[in-house]
Amino acid sequence: MAKKLHHDKWLFATTVGLALFGVVMVYSASAVMAQRDNGNQFYYVIKQGIWTGIGLAVMLAAMQFDYTRLKDRRIVYSLLLLTTVMLVAVFAFPSVNGARRWIKLSKFSIQPSELSKLSLVIFLSYFLERRAGEMRSFWGTFVPCALVTGMLAVLIVAEPDLGTAMMLIVVFGVLIYTAGARLLHLGLFAMPALVGLAGLLIFVPFRLRRMIMFLDPWADPQGSGFQVVQSLIAIGSGGPNGLGFAQGKQKMLFLPFAHSDFIFAVVAEELGLVGTLTVLFVFAVFLWRGIRTSLLAPDRFGMLLALGIVSGIVVQALFNMSVVLSLVPTKGIPLPFISYGGSSLVPTLAAVGILLNISQHTTGAISLETLKPAVARRNGEARKLNTAHARCMASSRFS
Repeated sequence: MAKKLHHDKWLFATTVGLALFGVVMVYSASAVMAQRDNGNQFYYVIKQGIWTGIGLAVMLAAMQFDYTRLKDRRIVYSLLLLTTVMLVAVFAFPSVNGARRWIKLSKFSIQPSELSKLSLVIFLSYFLERRAGEMRSFWGTFVPCALVTGMLAVLIVAEPDLGTAMMLIVVFGVLIYTAGARLLHLGLFAMPALVGLAGLLIFVPFRLRRMIMFLDPWADPQGSGFQVVQSLIAIGSGGPNGLGFAQGKQKMLFLPFAHSDFIFAVVAEELGLVGTLTVLFVFAVFLWRGIRTSLLAPDRFGMLLALGIVSGIVVQALFNMSVVLSLVPTKGIPLPFISYGGSSLVPTLAAVGILLNISQHTTGAISLETLKPAVARRNGEARKLNTAHARCMASSRFS
């Protein structure tokens, strides 16, 4: 284990900056709705501020918790079991907006699908480290990882929440390929996954309507295309510099979920192209420092854990922005750090705390130990090319 150093200050600053920016934007996006529904324009921002404080406290605590302790199989499998039980338990609670995604308690609610992201990353990092040197084994390595990922994804799809399930599959693909899995195995997994995705899109009526609406939201601007149309109006209204903070119009009960899933549209309307590009730039810095932490991790477990955390957060952010910009069909998935809601914010900040703890143990140089699977894969490909070249030369010599 490398000597413990200071945490990555860039990573820390971008995380805290995005979380505090989220509190400010939640107030701007929710004030009108909060006044109408609760008689207090600060209702949602106060709750978001409390959740942000809790999340930052959890992040600071996670920074002090040595990440190598997560390699304990009792922790890994207990967390995985807890997540699975909670994903099943959501079906015992009433649905909200047609979905059963929350465990409702007296004062707050828990969204197990958010916890599943971190649980899966920890499990895959642990399992793939133990299987180092056996990554080309289909039944011994690839199938167990795919089964665990598939089990969590199926439970989340049943809520229904296809967007989060897709995030899990993306993280699985990134980690298992980085660990050294064969492309053939990934292809064998991708084929049934794509068939299942097509079935979920085509044979589920509300998803099919979303797909049709995505192709032409202006065909029904007052019906199925209303949310996307209002989002695009907000973005277009912002222009280069925006209308000014708290001056947006679409949040005034026109744009649904303005303070949660579509908060990026409020950012675009009030802060303009400059504001949206700034948010994108900060996420790019977060990605850069996260990848750097992964590459400089002192062991294979830390490398995979850091990569899984940062890739999951950044891919979700890009997916949310793409939904708001109507680049992909509408899905209810929050913008990390910024969207309203403690059930997403607190687990995300906890994951960043682990990432920051890994950055405290970085070696200052890329560890060859963590890159062995990739190097071995490249060496294997080189040997195949050399063998093919030798056969070609031999055949030409005797022809």
